[in-house]
Amino acid sequence: MITQTLKEAFEVLNLPHMAAVYDHHAEEASRDSISYLEFLDKLLWAEIEAKKARATSTNLKLAKLPYVKTLDSFDFEFQPSANQRKVNELKTLAFVERSENVVFLGPPGVGKTHLAVGLAVEAIRNGHTAYFLSAHELISMIRENIESGRIHRKLKALNKPGILIIDEVGYAAMEDEVANYFFQIVSNRYEKGSIILTSNKSYGSWGDVFGNNVVATAILDRLLHHSTTINIKGDSYRIKEKKKAGFYDVSRYETDSNDLNG
Repeated sequence: MITQTLKEAFEVLNLPHMAAVYDHHAEEASRDSISYLEFLDKLLWAEIEAKKARATSTNLKLAKLPYVKTLDSFDFEFQPSANQRKVNELKTLAFVERSENVVFLGPPGVGKTHLAVGLAVEAIRNGHTAYFLSAHELISMIRENIESGRIHRKLKALNKPGILIIDEVGYAAMEDEVANYFFQIVSNRYEKGSIILTSNKSYGSWGDVFGNNVVATAILDRLLHHSTTINIKGDSYRIKEKKKAGFYDVSRYETDSNDLNG
């Protein structure tokens, strides 16, 4: 009778995991002569951990990450210029607490997106929120919302996540109006929320990306004031796999890679 009453109370209090594990912990407590306080402690922490797991799962879905990869799976031996010491410092998530930014620079395929996603996954697992979109998606989003008259609502929405990840800045140039709204996004989050950004362009080329040196300078001024930049110079992971499989002209790739790395 008391067990049924307790399970009804769990349901009323929205403690589904506690209800699910009650019988197991009750049997354990009886078998091992566990005190009432220890029994309650086990039940409460089982519920807390289950809630954390549900929140993490939900926030991973809401983040719209292109895939889920961790920092631990990054091959620093293959890509030593990624600066593992700096990445480990970022893994503490102090930059999120301080609303600082992270920028990964480098040619295509060197692992910039992997590191950005890895930081986002680490943050989400520790109770933060994140949202991922490519620069191409952001440009399209800005254009669509300008046309629909909802651009200011969209800008507010982009302020909400603890981390905003903008991937592949530099693959497409922006016209003036889009670049100005990009500046507003960066400016609105300045010292309020972190941005993780990846780009295949050096900072000196951002005037071309944004079509305007003044706007590019203003963006860089806010983006880099409180930030960490990791410049990755190395081979492409994707080409590495093709080389292993024998599907790639190594000599041609090495020439192209040298050009990108300057």
